[in-house]
Amino acid sequence: MKPLRYYLPLLTTAILSGAALWHGPIAQLANYHNFADQEIVLGIPHFADVLSNLGFAVVAWWGWSQLAPASGQVVMINAWAGYRLFLIGLFLTAIGSSYYHLDPDNIRLVWDRLPITLACGGLLAGVWGDTRQKSSTGLTSGLAVAAILSVAWWHFTEQAGVGDLRPYLLLQGLPIVLIPLWQWLYDAPRTERWAFGGALILYVIAKLAELNDHEIASTFGIMTGHTLKHLLATGAAASIVGCLVRRVRAPRQQSDDMSIPAGSTVSTDSDVRFP
Repeated sequence: MKPLRYYLPLLTTAILSGAALWHGPIAQLANYHNFADQEIVLGIPHFADVLSNLGFAVVAWWGWSQLAPASGQVVMINAWAGYRLFLIGLFLTAIGSSYYHLDPDNIRLVWDRLPITLACGGLLAGVWGDTRQKSSTGLTSGLAVAAILSVAWWHFTEQAGVGDLRPYLLLQGLPIVLIPLWQWLYDAPRTERWAFGGALILYVIAKLAELNDHEIASTFGIMTGHTLKHLLATGAAASIVGCLVRRVRAPRQQSDDMSIPAGSTVSTDSDVRFP
């Protein structure tokens, strides 16, 4: 029988889900679409909020180019299904969020929120596969469906006049709690805990910046809270991707270090002589 501490992630998920049910519907802020960035540059409205999404696409492309070729490695094979969804969600966030910020409204917001939840679900599944050393394929599929349903729930309840963000917020909040728990319970490498922990802290700060969009704009002038949110969230994603890239490069580097240069001679007494 497993020690009780290994049930902490399940218990935490149950508590947060129960708290969400007990709380009741969480409505979207009435002035949600009223962003501080109202600048039109090169004919592009809300220019900074739109352009700052480019970082998501860059990080997603970097991650895919480095991780996809290594998806069959032992260090990645269990988690790849989840991280693949994370990268796809990240790339689609660049597109969906740019589309939304060009002309913010509730219909366009669906295409902003959907890829964000896919990225969150993929990240959860990837870390679960990493820490548990089990295939993340099934969990990835389940969380992808949950992500779609969470946004659909908000959309249809919003149309009915009683908008409810609880499933959407829960799916964004769970990685912040469960990822550190899993990494602690299953003794993830310290460097990875720091990288993922730093990324999660950056994401929390990004959400706070989002909530203080106008206040940050008033303070800094050229930088609004929502633009800052995009930049901080990009930094969080880059921290995670960078950590994974270092992981898949490590076996390759070790292999290179252990290889014998061409032309060298190995004697029977294990001395290595280089020409």
